[in-house]
Formats: sequence, C-alpha cells, structure tokens
Amino acid sequence: MDSAAVDRFEAGRGRLVSLAYRLLGSAADAEDAVQDTFLRWQAADHDRVEVPEAWLTKVLTNLCLDQLRSAHARHERAAGAWLPEPLLEGDPMLGPADTFEQRESVSLAVLTLMERLSPVERAAYVLREAFSYSHAEIAGILDITESASQQHVHRARIRIAAERRRSGEVDPASARRIVEEFLEAATSGRTERLVALLTDDVTAISDGAGLARRLLRYSTRERVASYVRAGFTPTPAKRRLAGGWPTFTIARVNGSPAVLAVLEDRVVGAVMFEVGDGKVACLRGIAAAGRLARLNAAWQRRDPEAPAVHAGDRSHPDPMA
Repeated sequence: MDSAAVDRFEAGRGRLVSLAYRLLGSAADAEDAVQDTFLRWQAADHDRVEVPEAWLTKVLTNLCLDQLRSAHARHERAAGAWLPEPLLEGDPMLGPADTFEQRESVSLAVLTLMERLSPVERAAYVLREAFSYSHAEIAGILDITESASQQHVHRARIRIAAERRRSGEVDPASARRIVEEFLEAATSGRTERLVALLTDDVTAISDGAGLARRLLRYSTRERVASYVRAGFTPTPAKRRLAGGWPTFTIARVNGSPAVLAVLEDRVVGAVMFEVGDGKVACLRGIAAAGRLARLNAAWQRRDPEAPAVHAGDRSHPDPMA
C-alpha cells in the first residue's frame, strides 16, 4: 500500500476509533476494530474506492455490528457483567464534543442505555447523533432505506429519553461541587449528609473489582450510602489487598465528574457520578484492572492535580499501623 493510502487512513483514524468506541463501549475492542478496518483498507483496490471516508466508515461500522451480534458479546452483556469502559477527559477516543448530543452520546449513562437497543438501532443513533450523518448516508452505510434509518434513530431516541435519569446538560462546576461534598461526606463519617446528597431513586452499580460474576446493584438512599461508606472507609484488609492507602482525586470521565482512587500513580478504582437537580442520581464503580487500563495509561501521562482526599487523613485509625 502506497504512502498516500496510508495517509488517507491515518487522517480518519481519530474519527474511526471514536465511532468504534461509541458502538462497542470498549477501548480495546474499538482499537481492534480499527486495526481490522486498516487491514481491509490495505487489501482493497483503492482505484475503485470513490469516497475513502465513506468506505472506511461502512467497513468499520459493519465490523462493530458483527462484534455486537457475536455469541460472546451477547453472553457477556446478557450475563449482567458488562459496563462501558471509562475514558479520562482529553482522551481522543471520546471524539467530537462540540454539541450536547455529541457529549451525551459518549456519557456512561447513554453508553449503558444503548445496550438495550438493537445493533442496527445503536449504529444509526450514533452515526446520526454523534457524527451528524444524513439519513441517506446512514442508509448507505447500513444497507437499509432512508425511511428505515429515520425509524431506527427515532426509536433509539425515544427509548433512551424514556429511561434517561436527567434531561439537559449539567454545569460542570456545579457537578464538581456536588461530588466534592459527596467525597467529603463519604470519607468523614457524615452519613446523614451523604444520604441527603442522593436522589430518592438513586442507584449504584459496581463491578465488584472484577471478582463478581455479575454487576452488583444497590438502590434506596440508605443502601447506596452504606455501599459508599464501605468503599471509602480504609481498613487493614483493604490496605493489604491494595498494597497501601489510596488517595482520592476528582477528575472528569466521559464528560462527567468522577472520583479516582490512586495508589502510587496507579488508578485502582473509579467511581463515576451522574448528577441531576443538585444531587447524585447514579454511581458506577469500576475497579477491575482490565476496565481501567486505558484510563490508567492516560492518567500516568498527565500532570495530575493534588489529590482531593488522602484515605489515611480521615478519622479512621489503622489498627495495623
């Protein structure tokens, strides 16, 4: 393959990888899909490709659809052990973020809700909402009619809007202040304040550090507060398991505030927050190393701000000290 063909592919790599991430919810799977697209581009007769961007988008989208339809993917998602892979703010895989729809399409809340769509609905929705493809272009990519594209996008919008916990965009500064209060309450033993910061229908989801076969789910403010206190309270067992006390730092992940547990410059856990009406509506906790690999790599390349809280700074004495 000549250098011009390679350059054409590389010019569109960023768009392809952010499209694949939105479709698959996994950074590693997205990278694999883009690499497979490159191999097909390498083998293609470039003289017969009239519009390289359209050709590459169609190949990549269909590779992602094959992945979503695969027996392994269906089993993993049906088994309730799947969460979108979180990405740190600034990661190019997050892709375009100029409009509310583009930012919303990469939020963990919407990536999770898109699991309830059919693969074709998901693809049509992402192509339209995040990348502003026309229905005629989507029809060509998915080999469907324009009318079918309109119907898929319409159904996807309705299903996501019906189950979305909030509508509209939350001011980042306000959301961060709520998370700062939440972290202060969670690490200082102020249970009443912690409960007050949760919505009446709050939920919490955890991967159980990757040790549980299914995701752990909590509802009611009291149960979620108990789960949070247990997670943020240092214990000797946790110190032995992790190899020390983590620091807690507030960051932005997939466009929303998050608390990262950092130990020796390594992110060992992340809690992502969905905020609405001045309270926390949903928490998603991830501690499995595989799900944090890309976030970890990005974290280690950046110059992080001072940690918000050090786990050993609170009034929880270490009996093993």
